[in-house]
Amino acid sequence: MQLKIMPKKKHLSAGRVPLILFLCQMVSALEVPLDPKLLEDLVQPPTITQQSPKDYIIDPRENIVVQCEAKGKPPPSFSWTRNGTHFDIDKDPLVTMKPGSGTLIINIMSEGKAETYEGVYQCTARNERGAAISNNIVIRPSRSPLWTKEKLEPMILQNGQPLVLPCRPPIGLPPAIIFWMDNSFQRLPQSERVSQGLNGDLYFSNVLPEDTREDYICYARFNHTQTIQQKQPISVKVISAKSSRERPPMFLTPEGNASHKEELRGNVLSLECIAEGLPTPIIYWIKEDGTLPINRTFYRNFKKTLQITEVSEADSGNYQCIAKNPLGAIHHTISVTVKAAPYWIVAPQNLVLSPGEDGSLICRANGNPKPRISWLTNGVPVEITPDDPSRKIDGDTIIFSNVQERSSAVYQCNASNEYGYLLANAFVNVLAEPPRILTSANTLYQVIANRPALLDCAFFGSPLPTIEWFKGAKGRALHEDIYVLHDNGTLEIPVAQKDSTGTYTCVARNKLGMAKNEVHLEIKDPTRIIKQPEYATVQRGSTVSFECKVKHDHTLIPTVMWLKDNGELPNDERFTVDKDHLVVADVDDGDGGTYTCVANTTLDKVSASAVLSVVAPTPTPAPHYDVPKPPIDLELTNQLDKSVQLSWTPGDDNNSPITKFIIEYEDTMHEAGLWHRQAEVSGTQTTAQLNLSPYVNYAFRVTAVNNYGPSLPSKASAQYFTKAAEPDKNPTAVEGLGSEPDNLVITWKPLNGFESNGPGLQYKVSWRQKDGDDEWTSVLVANVSKYIVSGTPTFVPYLIKVQALNDVGFAPEPDEVMGHSGEDLPMVAPGNVDVNVVNSTLAEVHWDPVPLKSIRGHLQGYRIYYWKAQSSSSRDKRHIEKKILTFQGSKTHGMLPGLEPFSHYALNVRVVNGKGEGPASPDRVFHTPEGVPSAPSSLKITNPSLDSLTLEWDPPSHPNGILTEYTLKYQPINSTHELGPVLDLKIPANKTRWILKNLNFSTRYKFYFYAHTSAGAGSHITEEAITTMDAAMASRQVDIATQGWFIGLMCAVALLILILLIVCFIRRNKGGKYPVKEKEDAHADPEIQPMKEDDGTFGEYSDAEDHKPLKKGSRTPSDRTVKKEDSDDSLVDYGEGVNGQFNEDGSFIGQYSGKKEKEPAEGNESSEAPSPVNAMNSFV
Repeated sequence: MQLKIMPKKKHLSAGRVPLILFLCQMVSALEVPLDPKLLEDLVQPPTITQQSPKDYIIDPRENIVVQCEAKGKPPPSFSWTRNGTHFDIDKDPLVTMKPGSGTLIINIMSEGKAETYEGVYQCTARNERGAAISNNIVIRPSRSPLWTKEKLEPMILQNGQPLVLPCRPPIGLPPAIIFWMDNSFQRLPQSERVSQGLNGDLYFSNVLPEDTREDYICYARFNHTQTIQQKQPISVKVISAKSSRERPPMFLTPEGNASHKEELRGNVLSLECIAEGLPTPIIYWIKEDGTLPINRTFYRNFKKTLQITEVSEADSGNYQCIAKNPLGAIHHTISVTVKAAPYWIVAPQNLVLSPGEDGSLICRANGNPKPRISWLTNGVPVEITPDDPSRKIDGDTIIFSNVQERSSAVYQCNASNEYGYLLANAFVNVLAEPPRILTSANTLYQVIANRPALLDCAFFGSPLPTIEWFKGAKGRALHEDIYVLHDNGTLEIPVAQKDSTGTYTCVARNKLGMAKNEVHLEIKDPTRIIKQPEYATVQRGSTVSFECKVKHDHTLIPTVMWLKDNGELPNDERFTVDKDHLVVADVDDGDGGTYTCVANTTLDKVSASAVLSVVAPTPTPAPHYDVPKPPIDLELTNQLDKSVQLSWTPGDDNNSPITKFIIEYEDTMHEAGLWHRQAEVSGTQTTAQLNLSPYVNYAFRVTAVNNYGPSLPSKASAQYFTKAAEPDKNPTAVEGLGSEPDNLVITWKPLNGFESNGPGLQYKVSWRQKDGDDEWTSVLVANVSKYIVSGTPTFVPYLIKVQALNDVGFAPEPDEVMGHSGEDLPMVAPGNVDVNVVNSTLAEVHWDPVPLKSIRGHLQGYRIYYWKAQSSSSRDKRHIEKKILTFQGSKTHGMLPGLEPFSHYALNVRVVNGKGEGPASPDRVFHTPEGVPSAPSSLKITNPSLDSLTLEWDPPSHPNGILTEYTLKYQPINSTHELGPVLDLKIPANKTRWILKNLNFSTRYKFYFYAHTSAGAGSHITEEAITTMDAAMASRQVDIATQGWFIGLMCAVALLILILLIVCFIRRNKGGKYPVKEKEDAHADPEIQPMKEDDGTFGEYSDAEDHKPLKKGSRTPSDRTVKKEDSDDSLVDYGEGVNGQFNEDGSFIGQYSGKKEKEPAEGNESSEAPSPVNAMNSFV
């Protein structure tokens, strides 16, 4: 006989007493019931009850808790291995084990790092019966790395082009959740055109101007550590094009025509196809040679992602995504292979045997590829354990025969392939136990007559005991003719009768002994309702009574309660309940419903119901206020050519007087189904005289309006067709413009069908030259709104008129409109082009106007092309960049700003009309004079000594002429940062290094350095430096500072200063003022006045650089190098025709809110996202 551990089972309760049964089936083994008293005495090998997951990712900010809980008798002891070797926790002060448990607590919050404890851990629970082991627990700390600092160039592309914004998040553990937002932490909208891929990149099938923004930001959220990292913003600028060329779809991802995807069984299979194209492509999915599973298929990301949940090997195959737009379609085939980590078919179960019995452990798993099965005993591979004659291993099965107590052990089955493993512990426990009955002695069972009775006899023993039942003290064994004996020991009486009452004895026997237990059974009479409540119909305000009489077993105490509509009775004193009755007084409409009487005992429950209907005289209804009913009976009378009388009958006003009627008409011949407002009359009228237009098939409807709104429209009236007449009006928006030099295109806005007034609508188009004696030329056209007159002279004024007519006659004489025939390119260039150089950056150009006849079109203005001229000896053959300025209208002069000083320029002038540019005037060459130079590119001060400093500099980046000399001005700065007298020095232009001598030792100097051309001095560059201190003096100063008299003197001075501060504070509080302004004026910068005389500027066209020395206390960068930023003239002030290439384009680098913080210096590090994590969790 074999004993097997089985799960606990439950059966239906007998009456109201819950009967907990332990089903101990004699199949191939015996279950050990989890009875606490039994387990106190029963020896059992260890069983792992709780452990940490195989892949255990920890938070490095918290202590590490590695769980390992186990049960067994005696209680097991615990040990750990780390990376395959014994982990001695006693040697590590940060590691402790919970008492009575194997759970490790690693205290890294006080000290230590999580990375130190990375590794593979395994727990062993051991007692005298064997050893159980946990899974290999791989501990890794979560990581939320920062984004690598990178310089992201703005992306500029034309309207309609595709775009992919890379995210490339840092590799974290576990992987981050990716989403895109802007600077305001608002989700970027996504659509079929714009969407995020599975890799986190943002894909644009085609870009639109509204995609222009500077804050495309990719965020990575690491849920394990509740942190969010932010990529630097990406700037995208979309340039609008006149027309974007449409194109068929192309895949942005995946690449090529085919790809392969591998997924594990049970996971979610995600396939993605994102295409670009114009118009935006639509994505479709199919499975070749099959259909997509209905209940497991989901489309995400606007159908760009196909997901199949709980994927299995049957989902392998070829999937095809199709991208389609009106210009074509493409497809991509994804070959899907579903692999599988090992999964259980039959997991090994604990086995309890008695000595000498046989049994088996089965470990059966499947996977793709097929997993390999290996066995361990007490955590040791079975191949290296001592031989056990009672054990035979046959692949995935261990067969036991003639077991003994020494055969007890914990066996581990490991099923593994390249995608994972399964590890199961199953013990073999060899026990020799006499029978024990676990059901409490003298248990009383009470059952209602004619119902089943179940008497428990939960037992245990090894070998498995046999069970017998007896009734009475000397009764015979009960057999299965009228009783049912369950394998778990329970005795079932299918239909209990009064004579079933009595004492029953359960006896359990095996070869080691016998046990018995007595239980008692009582049969009770059922509860019945002998007088049920009856249905009732009563009038409102009356009283109704329901009766409910109950008969029950005299040993049971019933409770009777009433329900209304299966809920509690209303909490109302009108409802009263006595022993057998429910009375409802002063019945109202709300009391109607179903009333139920429920009688309960501890063993059974019965109920009966009746319906109460409440009737009463129908009260006078309250006034109903609403919009009016629609008018009815529409009738047409007095039918004339251009008028008709409409009459109607108003509908019910719903207790709100009608204020007005709205009359609408429908032209069923020209605009069927479209209603127009015809008239509006007072709410007291029921007729209206309507003015009509000719040649219209009228139908009318009327809507009534009161204070609650308009009614529904009435039904349409009979139709009335008016007679045709000549048109009342002519076409509008008449224009005459030429599309070619030899034609005149006449256009107009045609009349609609309602305005035609009759059939056969046409247009009489007439034209003649304005300044000639020609007669009018006319043509008749129909169903068009344009007529082209060919063979006209170029750009000649014409008089034009368009008159409507139909089969009845002509419309009134139309107004004449002036137009022009087509333009041609101008024939003549402007003459007498003259250039007046205003200053080194500005020139004024004059020219003679072109005769109007030579312009041959509408004069748009004049256009100046100018460029820097290159000498014939120059070897630089780079492309000459020509700049353009356009001056609107008939101007004959214009200003050229932004010129470079000391340069050769050439220009020409062209006249512009609606057709284009005329020929260019002869090139005119001019020269700009020298200007003041820019500041020297850099200034460095090196080799400080007691009385000298060495200055090194680079010439100006823009000399704007020939450098004549340099000016060096310098002044000392005392210890209170006050500036001393200014000294200046002239330095030859060919020098880039100068040693400045005869300076004071240990003194800070401020330097101002200028370059000169013949036009004057340019802007300056400043720097500060300090001469060194004499060593002997420094030594004396140190010695003096240590003298007692010097220390006392300093203390006295400090005391005097403190008294002075107190006096000043008192004076200030009393209204006294401190003369700060006078002191500042006494030390004003000495360079303000001298620099104004030689700054070489030309009014508003020169740069207004600051030539003042730096304010007191100013400092330069630590490398003592100052570089001047260049600035260019802007054309904003020069008005009408500035081309785009001259506009300065400034972009906002970022947006700020709240306090403005100082930005860190750029480097390769990145800072964490400034946003709070809790605020960001709502976006994902």
